[in-house]
Amino acid sequence: MKVQLKAVAFAAAALAMGHAVWAGEAEAKKWVDTEFQPSTLSKDQQLKEMKWFIDAAAKLKAKGVNEISTVSETLTVHEYESKTLAKAFEEITGIKVKHDIIQEGDVVEKLQTSMQSGKSIYDGWISDSDLIGTHYRYGTAMSLTDQMAGPWKDLTDPYLDIKDFIGTSFTTAPDGKLYQLPDQQFANLYWFRADLFARKDLKDKFKAKYGYDLGVPVNWSAYEDIADFFTNDVKTIDGKPIYGHMDYGKKDPSLGWRFTDAWLSMAGEADKGIPNGMPIDEWGIRVAADKCTPVGAEVSRGGATNSPAAVYALTKYIDWLKKYAPPEATGMTFGEAGPVPAQGQIAQQVFWYTAFTADMTKAGLPVVNADGSPKWRMAPGPHGPYWKDGMQNGYQDVGSWTFLKSANPDRAAAAWLYAQFVTSKTVSLKKSITGLTFIRDSDIRSEYFTKNANRYGGLIEFYRSPARVAWTPTGTNVPDYPKLAQLWWKNVAVAVTGEKTPQQAMDNLAKEMDDVMARLQRAGMAHCAPKLNPKSDPAKWLSDEHAPWKKLANEKPKGETVDYDKLLQAWKDGKVR
Repeated sequence: MKVQLKAVAFAAAALAMGHAVWAGEAEAKKWVDTEFQPSTLSKDQQLKEMKWFIDAAAKLKAKGVNEISTVSETLTVHEYESKTLAKAFEEITGIKVKHDIIQEGDVVEKLQTSMQSGKSIYDGWISDSDLIGTHYRYGTAMSLTDQMAGPWKDLTDPYLDIKDFIGTSFTTAPDGKLYQLPDQQFANLYWFRADLFARKDLKDKFKAKYGYDLGVPVNWSAYEDIADFFTNDVKTIDGKPIYGHMDYGKKDPSLGWRFTDAWLSMAGEADKGIPNGMPIDEWGIRVAADKCTPVGAEVSRGGATNSPAAVYALTKYIDWLKKYAPPEATGMTFGEAGPVPAQGQIAQQVFWYTAFTADMTKAGLPVVNADGSPKWRMAPGPHGPYWKDGMQNGYQDVGSWTFLKSANPDRAAAAWLYAQFVTSKTVSLKKSITGLTFIRDSDIRSEYFTKNANRYGGLIEFYRSPARVAWTPTGTNVPDYPKLAQLWWKNVAVAVTGEKTPQQAMDNLAKEMDDVMARLQRAGMAHCAPKLNPKSDPAKWLSDEHAPWKKLANEKPKGETVDYDKLLQAWKDGKVR
């Protein structure tokens, strides 16, 4: 109440002195003085940006646009947008935002329904950039490049600074145009208990058994050795069981994310190429020489979804889940498994999302020191034996603003204003502190994160390093993400239960993917529809030079680790490792 009265008094005083006050000035000043701090902008710069939003919104309100609806998945950062930034936007611009928060699968389903029906349920969507290949091929999403140069030219924030966004390469289609604006990003990295890894008794015991140092695993062989060591040698810490691995395995749609989020490429299944393997990507889909037309997922068509490297990746996932994770992990979903490492009985996790960082730094947790610093650290994920330099290292989620051509043009334009507002430099640093899902280089390199880097277990160092570009979302090889993604969890699940072998499960997955792409081929698409290769002898495609890779004689080379402090220094020196 005091803040509001102060803002009103400011406006009244300005009027009394004869200064012009634009509508929303008092509200803008209130928010800039309180919620929107710290910022990489000065308060004067923030107020200039807010004035631009007020003026732009006035043009839309003159057309009768007073309310819009948007949607995003359930993440801390989106809850902040829905509860706080939507309110700020309404008070400053006069346009009310109904920002729905629903499960990720529901976002994809509603988006798919809108694309098929030709009527957009929402005015604006925060949807994973994993759908970039889908949006481009169907032609149902607006090109932001075209909109910013055309209809939205006067509604595009002059302070937006697209080059400051770190994820636009992931939201750019094969035509070179931007189709989605990043709103939040997080990577799947390696997580480990640095306090346990630093214990001399454990370090000595590990080296005596394996012949190399206990440290951050560079390859899957070392990860497996460390998992076995903590589970079967150390066994307990402070009287409680300790496990060398954490994962989840319930037959649930979230099981699909565990694989489509680049698990196969972490094993080395794909071709070299950043942001995604080319011509074969992390899903095992091959595209033609035009780098756009999908030609198959099965090895018999030149793909790699059921290749030796892919089967190896699934095999290791199952082995580690059953041998080294808590017994209940096989019955958990993504959401249920996420909080487990914070409970203090997990030594390391190979596939851990940095979106959990905020929840892992809360005071009083078994994995947080008394001074608030974490006992854990994060590092680049280890890679499998098929992996080679120049390949994608892992997955990075990039939830991005997407607008369908079927939306009401004026309401979509207002949603574009809101999208720019919640990603603007005025608010993005505070949003980054709240959700730790960075989208701007200026925020990552801000004074705030320089001073507080030690609170985040390596997250800041990772995002300031060149390593971050090798963690990438699903790429443009995938022609229809909603249709193809739903095939993964059902096929993986029968391998987890033992109903099928890993080879049988991947064979069936690859066949089902090609069946879907065959239907897409017949139906046609606006751009780059699949055109499957005829089936031939798989041996014709398997190679030592490119994907699909031949089976290795030795899939467990000697374990290799790196000292964490040396890794941090490498990042600071501008190296990946």
